Amino acid sequence: MPPSWFLVLWSGLAGLAVGSYLNVLVHRLPLGLSTVRPRSRCPACGAPIRAADNIPVLSWLLLRGRCRDCGAAISPRYPLVELLTGVAFAGCVARFGFRPAALAAAVLAALLIALAAIDLDHFLLPDKLTLPGIALGLAAQFLLPDGAPMAGLRGALVGAGVLLLIAGLWELARGVEGMGLGDVKMLAMVGAFLGAGGAMVTLVFATFAGSLIGLALVARRGGDLQTMLPFGVFLSAGGLVALFAGRPLVDAWLGLLR
Repeated sequence: MPPSWFLVLWSGLAGLAVGSYLNVLVHRLPLGLSTVRPRSRCPACGAPIRAADNIPVLSWLLLRGRCRDCGAAISPRYPLVELLTGVAFAGCVARFGFRPAALAAAVLAALLIALAAIDLDHFLLPDKLTLPGIALGLAAQFLLPDGAPMAGLRGALVGAGVLLLIAGLWELARGVEGMGLGDVKMLAMVGAFLGAGGAMVTLVFATFAGSLIGLALVARRGGDLQTMLPFGVFLSAGGLVALFAGRPLVDAWLGLLR
């Protein structure tokens, strides 16, 4: 029985609130700052953000994307992260029902969104998110009624192993580092939640999307194939695809192989 629209809507609103916290995490974690204290402030003037100005998405629209105190521009990334998290949480309940599986899916979605935003800003995938994410994915396999602990472990090992192999072959062939270990740990995290099939869907989608964007940037701006891209952004997009549509995609691929 599909969940009621009320539960889907409620989950989306909860996701908006979580997205607001993710914005704090994205800003402060790479700087080594607490994500709890002090309260949110304008990065430009340091003025504390009023409660009325901290409503996800709506406050940014009402303020027209500017600080009430100093008028400095507020990045559209803030409402985008909030909106994306809200949509992801609603999608988790619509896809998996109002069950523990939806909670595990929402945790993975939140981690993927935060990692993508951090990588986009800093070319960094912090261990403080990826390593606990791996642990949470493996723990979920033990705690969920339909969990598969060995599948989660295989998924983490396959995700990490495939990327390590690709990175090693790239370095042997080109003499330069192809990707950082942050990408390896991130794909291992996806595999811990979604198994080996989910990790491979994520990698295939991320590689295809990253290649298209990279070639488009080379054609538009010049440069070469060494142009640095935040691959974690593409892994995040691939992970969300695998989360919501991974099983049908894996079944389709297996059908083609047969």
